[in-house]
Amino acid sequence: MTIVHTSNYPDVEIPDITITELVLRRAEELADKPAISDAESGRGYTFGELSHAIKSFAGGLQAKGFGVGDTLAVMAPNVPEYAVVFHGVAVAGGTNTTLNPTYTADEIRHQLQDSGATLLVTIEMFLETATAAAEGTEVTEIITLEGIEGTTPLASVMGDPIEQVPVDAADHVVVLPYSSGTTGLPKGVMLTHRNLVANIVQCEPLLRYDADDVAVAALPFFHIYGMQVLMNGLLANGVRVLSMPRFDLEVALKTIQEEKVTWFFAVPPMVLAFAKHPLVDQYDLSSLKTVFSGAAPLGGELAQEAADRIGCEVVQGYGMTELSPVSHATPPGNFKAGSSGLTVANTECRLVSADGEDQDVGGRGELWVRGPQVMKGYLNNQAATDDTIDSDGWLHTGDVAEIDENGHVSIVDRVKELIKYKGFQVPPAELEALLLTNPKIADVAVIGVLDDEAGELPKAFVVVAPGQELSAEDVQEFVADKVASYKKIRIVEFIDEIPKSASGKILRRFLRDGQE
Repeated sequence: MTIVHTSNYPDVEIPDITITELVLRRAEELADKPAISDAESGRGYTFGELSHAIKSFAGGLQAKGFGVGDTLAVMAPNVPEYAVVFHGVAVAGGTNTTLNPTYTADEIRHQLQDSGATLLVTIEMFLETATAAAEGTEVTEIITLEGIEGTTPLASVMGDPIEQVPVDAADHVVVLPYSSGTTGLPKGVMLTHRNLVANIVQCEPLLRYDADDVAVAALPFFHIYGMQVLMNGLLANGVRVLSMPRFDLEVALKTIQEEKVTWFFAVPPMVLAFAKHPLVDQYDLSSLKTVFSGAAPLGGELAQEAADRIGCEVVQGYGMTELSPVSHATPPGNFKAGSSGLTVANTECRLVSADGEDQDVGGRGELWVRGPQVMKGYLNNQAATDDTIDSDGWLHTGDVAEIDENGHVSIVDRVKELIKYKGFQVPPAELEALLLTNPKIADVAVIGVLDDEAGELPKAFVVVAPGQELSAEDVQEFVADKVASYKKIRIVEFIDEIPKSASGKILRRFLRDGQE
């Protein structure tokens, strides 16, 4: 029997508009109010200025012949211009693909090639990597915020403002973030205007903002959490956004104190700092109303410890890139230790056990989600799409959950193999494939090991090839210069044989059992 768990919240109307039209819906009303600015320097845009800059960048892109069917890659930290570029592309009818600036040139090149990007926007700090990555791709022009010699200055692209180029909001892919999904190598997640618009509107009954709210945006805009919950969601609700290029605890604390920040969006390592770092005691954080954590599981005890120390509720939500990203969130005043929150509006869930049976309250099973926030699919990968979204529209998250009588959903395990290091996805398959290119390694398996600060640490179990010698440092160094820093192998254990099933699948549970 199918058991569908619905939201506690009534369905909301999802407007048939583009994501930029939603984000700028209050731009005229709030024209003189600061919209997004750099937390340290204060440089940024009012809502009126942001609207004009977005439409001007769109006009400049259109003048270059960029439009529907074209993709622009943005590789930048959290700066106010990120919103200008992202939404300028959207208004011009194009598609964004957001790059992680800590990626290596090879990792970036894969995304550029797969997405078919023709323009690349970056900053001086990342230009060398971006230039190397662009070789052999369709990228014809690199645009830099600072206007570095040999690149096109962002300012010079600004043209005559244009209005939204007509697109089918329900079908047009506005952004291609890359995710490993439930397993495997990074894939382009096709998110439409409707996906993004729907998810912001769906969250509004749970994440309620006031006119004078101020939020710190330290989570990267290239990541779906930073992109949607912070950049787009906050601006769409008229919240003043203070962007941080990278998380620095002291700068964050100073900003909260001086700017009277009310909302702080975090990942568990940031919550750990709020709970335990001595610096916290030196600042007045009384303006904070909510610290909202996501991207990785947050323990109930740690959440409560941080809340007691800083004097505000610390709650969490759940989502994934393929869900645009939120399916569950904890509204203010609804804290439950370990809960990822309540199901957002217009969303259905199922908990399906390993034997295919639906679970009711008190049972646990893989979390399946259905709603307007579910992605269109994976770019150029129908097989992976079909593995993730079934014929009835249910997205299989790969996470095992349980639900209580009040609708609180808690993630208790996972079917999928992804490692979450400080909120970033680390696919074991990618590291295993890389390590197996080392002739001294006969076999390898990678798992995540629980860690208070990082969430999980990538650990490699290595079988050394006959007649070879290899140290843990050798293994770590082999990987280190080939991947982004968060994908590095943190722990190495040498074993005689990797446990595998008859079909050759690595039996990671046997490796995990030895870690507990």
